[in-house]
Amino acid sequence: MGSKVLFIFTLISGLFFQVLPSQTTYSIVAVDPITGEVGSAGASCVDLDRFGFETDDFVGELFPGEGAINTQAWYIPRNQQNAAKKFESGMSPDQIIQWLTKNDADGNPNLRQYGLVRMVKDGAQAAAFTGDSTISYAGQIVGDNYAIQGNILSGADVLERMEEAFLTTEGDLTCKLLAALEAAAFPGADTRCLGNITSSLFAYLKVAQPSDPKDEPSVLYSVRTAMGDEKEPVILLRNKMRAEGLCR
Repeated sequence: MGSKVLFIFTLISGLFFQVLPSQTTYSIVAVDPITGEVGSAGASCVDLDRFGFETDDFVGELFPGEGAINTQAWYIPRNQQNAAKKFESGMSPDQIIQWLTKNDADGNPNLRQYGLVRMVKDGAQAAAFTGDSTISYAGQIVGDNYAIQGNILSGADVLERMEEAFLTTEGDLTCKLLAALEAAAFPGADTRCLGNITSSLFAYLKVAQPSDPKDEPSVLYSVRTAMGDEKEPVILLRNKMRAEGLCR
């Protein structure tokens, strides 16, 4: 490849990355088959104001009493919409991922990352997918009732810390999800935020009860910051929740 062609390719690649940022860098979806609660939480080193996002929790979609989906890494709304349609049609998490990888909205499933969990008669089913072209470190951990996934991470330990905290924390689903986020709240967890001395620039957490209307979860908290603020959004999120009596 000639130097001029290489320069143009590098320039275009850089612009492409700026226009379509990876969302969300680390996240978790989970359900509690006993209480029927479903939840999603995540954080990322992306300035949402800069890219015009109106909400902080857009990557997570909850289906009260049924399950949850997280769509991230080169996020495309159409992929999330398609995933939701397949979930509502009754597909299992594995089946949804198989469909999404064959029918990617832009024809490049290797840029995507998904986490899905669904309640079933005898408990729950979970699945995750990390495309080969997501930015390293990228990976996933799947348990019986949860899926944890991330990209542009400092290492696999980010996801491992999240899993340990989720599994060992006592309390309801809300507190377990918060613990998972806190476990990853160290500088550079998302490597882009190392210079900001934070793990991320925004964080969210939401949980729906079985009786909640769609898109109206009982628990919904989020925090967004900007590069240079040097304020950890996960800690700000935790403080906001504790101020209202949650997960003390």
